[in-house]
Amino acid sequence: MKRLASVVIALCVFLGLSAQENNTFRFGYLSYEQALKSVPQYAIMEKQLADLEAQYQAETKRVEDEFNRKYEEFLEGQREFPKTILQKRQVELQELMEKNIAFKEESRQQLASAEEEALAPLKAHLSEAIAKVAKEHGLAFVVNTDSNAYPFIDPTIGEDINTLVQNALK
Repeated sequence: MKRLASVVIALCVFLGLSAQENNTFRFGYLSYEQALKSVPQYAIMEKQLADLEAQYQAETKRVEDEFNRKYEEFLEGQREFPKTILQKRQVELQELMEKNIAFKEESRQQLASAEEEALAPLKAHLSEAIAKVAKEHGLAFVVNTDSNAYPFIDPTIGEDINTLVQNALK
């Protein structure tokens, strides 16, 4: 059994080295982020998300201004208000502040969800383009070079497909 395992391992190593020497085993590499940004609809999606974010920011500023106005009114009148009105205004301010915090969190979630939803078809289109280029060039797989995970790729075995994928996306 050990002898059979040794033979299998030796055969795998030999075949792997042989494939590398003959350049029959090739792979592609690209920057996924760069390729994604080259999708024609990416700029449109970015603009739509920026517009949505601006709307949320405008609403956030509006409610903050409203809170600040009410807080100033509270500070100006707190010495003159009867205790019950003072307590009522404190509760109103507390509720308004909690609503503002909840709105900010919901805004962040909505923006993240909108971005994810908008990116999904672009990523699908990019995946199709990568697969098409990989098949056309006989590549076994494609490596994403983002985040510097691969500081060196041997160009005799790997092929930079950034430009090819960007052209396929047009």
